[in-house]
Amino acid sequence: MRTYRDLFRAPEYTPLFASFTVQATAQTVSGLALGTLVYDATRSPLLSALGMFGGSFAQMAGALTLLSAADRLPPRTALACTALLFGAGTAVLAVPGLPLPALFAIVLGLGLAASLSSGVRYGLLSEILPEEGYLLGRSVLNMSVGTTQICGFAAGGVLVAFSPRGTLLTGAALYLLTAVVAVTGLSRRPPRAAGRPSLAETWRTNVRLLSSAPRRHAYLAMWVPNGLIVGCEALFVSYSPRHAGLLLAVAAVGMLVGDTVTGRFVPRRLRERLGPPLRLLLAAPYLLFAVDPPLPLGAAAVLLASVGYAAMLLLQERLMALTPVPMHGHALGLHSSGMLTMQGVGAALAGGAAQATSPAAAMAIMAAASVAVTLALAPGLRPHEISTRSAHDGRHRCGGAASNETCA
Repeated sequence: MRTYRDLFRAPEYTPLFASFTVQATAQTVSGLALGTLVYDATRSPLLSALGMFGGSFAQMAGALTLLSAADRLPPRTALACTALLFGAGTAVLAVPGLPLPALFAIVLGLGLAASLSSGVRYGLLSEILPEEGYLLGRSVLNMSVGTTQICGFAAGGVLVAFSPRGTLLTGAALYLLTAVVAVTGLSRRPPRAAGRPSLAETWRTNVRLLSSAPRRHAYLAMWVPNGLIVGCEALFVSYSPRHAGLLLAVAAVGMLVGDTVTGRFVPRRLRERLGPPLRLLLAAPYLLFAVDPPLPLGAAAVLLASVGYAAMLLLQERLMALTPVPMHGHALGLHSSGMLTMQGVGAALAGGAAQATSPAAAMAIMAAASVAVTLALAPGLRPHEISTRSAHDGRHRCGGAASNETCA
């Protein structure tokens, strides 16, 4: 599977792509509207950043409690129900006069549900596509995020200027459309793994996934440097309130370029060599903010840095090569939840640093920390760390907890 035509001919990829795109659009416009509402009410860079990314804090709680359900629920039903929950929660956020504690409680609750939704969606992707098509399929989903963010932040910036609450209601309607697309476009599939979801099974599978040193290094590389740089993005509203939408759209363009080139045009033999420079590129251009550059130069740095997000694609491919198929949903859900949790941590750290210094200085600090972590993790991500695919004897469906032990 080497071309986009082959990809979209795969049964069910098109409706999965469509539901993903609509949901990404809803998240984009809703996040910008919520961050703007909180900043207008508090004038606090920290609270504004948490308004946009605070739900990420609940992702790890979901990873520790809910993720066993990612492979043990019918995918279509799970995706539709979580989309309806997101729509209802976003509509409540638009209620005038909603106290800040209630607002953040809803944001955290939606983040908890998002951890399950991510595991279900990406696990279904690995089931729909053959192994060699996963990188291309995931890159197209990432490209969709980039495109919807470019359009969504641009349109959202206009909508927010008229009515942030109206923009939130638009996001809620888009979540409802996501549920409709999932129900009408996806077929009914059985769960990938047998058995009942439980807290104990979630913990057991997390331990199995993280007990492998190569997988552990891949997870840390996807979580920490990425989260620190998203902390930089969380400061765009306070750094330049009038141009935050532009900076976010520029970041989305860079991500789109990186994912397109890496997913479609880089041959497999070059991917391992490309990973280290891409991981450094993600952070290094943000060091320019130490001198508080003019907006055009700052936007150029953001554009260049965001190309480095393509490193996440290569790390996900590495993770899939190290993980048995019946654990893919859980493994990808853990990746997504940990990454989003670190994005929330990054937003909080960046907001705190910005209040102590300035938004530009805080971005430079976060970039320096990201570079340091990337360099520290580099020895554990060398190509020789990947052994022959451990999933060869896990291609079959696993049963309950006992048989899952043989798939770890």
